Amino acid sequence: MGHSAGANILSELKKMPGRLLERAFFEAPVVRVAPRLLGKLLVNRTRAGLISGRIVEVEAYLGPHNETADPAAHSHRGPTPRNRVLFGPAGHAYVYSIYGQYYCMNITCEMEGQAGSILLRALEPVAGLEQMARNRGLRALPPISFDAASQKGWRNHAIQSATACWNGDGGSQPPRRESRARQEWRSLCELTGGPGRLCQALNLVREKHNGLDLLDPESPLQVRDDGRRARRVLVTRRIGISHAVDLPLRFAVPGHPCVSGARSLTGKCIFLRAETVRRMKLSPSRSTQQKEFQS
Repeated sequence: MGHSAGANILSELKKMPGRLLERAFFEAPVVRVAPRLLGKLLVNRTRAGLISGRIVEVEAYLGPHNETADPAAHSHRGPTPRNRVLFGPAGHAYVYSIYGQYYCMNITCEMEGQAGSILLRALEPVAGLEQMARNRGLRALPPISFDAASQKGWRNHAIQSATACWNGDGGSQPPRRESRARQEWRSLCELTGGPGRLCQALNLVREKHNGLDLLDPESPLQVRDDGRRARRVLVTRRIGISHAVDLPLRFAVPGHPCVSGARSLTGKCIFLRAETVRRMKLSPSRSTQQKEFQS
């Protein structure tokens, strides 16, 4: 590495917000790590600059060692060439393709060989919004951030980006959506609301990012902590799977507009005043349950 290249990397690293997490954070049981991951930053250092988002929705997947079977987990049948990253050290990126054209990103958890993991489902865009829009094939609008409002907490956010004029006159109905890339976007959720969208927005691909150590100071892809915390955490069932659908392993910031699949966030709301993450039970429920607890 040349002196100039090394200096550029060091300069970019200094711009990274917050601090790197410790390995021990991810070595805990996945059901304890997942809710505490909300509020952390996923930062990708690219040639175009830093792109980052705040994690607002995740799903936990249990390793094969767990007493509760989780056939929806990629690690359920043991290690394979495709999923070997899951069985490695905690705090690494596991990136895989879906439908042959999109990517999803998990973070490995628990001790080596136990293969717990957390799927990133949604981010709140923080830095590099225009680049995110380009990566998503959308027309970039003026940069808008939740950051100023989120200083007051995340409850009942109603902030959305300005609506683009679909036909140029501001009053007509939007045209039919194109199959591959829409020309306009209306809210930040369209950038990073969903596992495939957030990977596309941050330009995350298996060939380049699978297996990266997210806790390495020199890694281009990192998970960092700037002190932000979710006041409440919503716990409900995972979506988009056909196995173990009743396990309450989906964690989200309640009321946040970037959370994906908002229609699935319905059901009875249980307030657990004294309950902590350590005491959470994985017993499936017959109906969708939402649990709120202090993390």
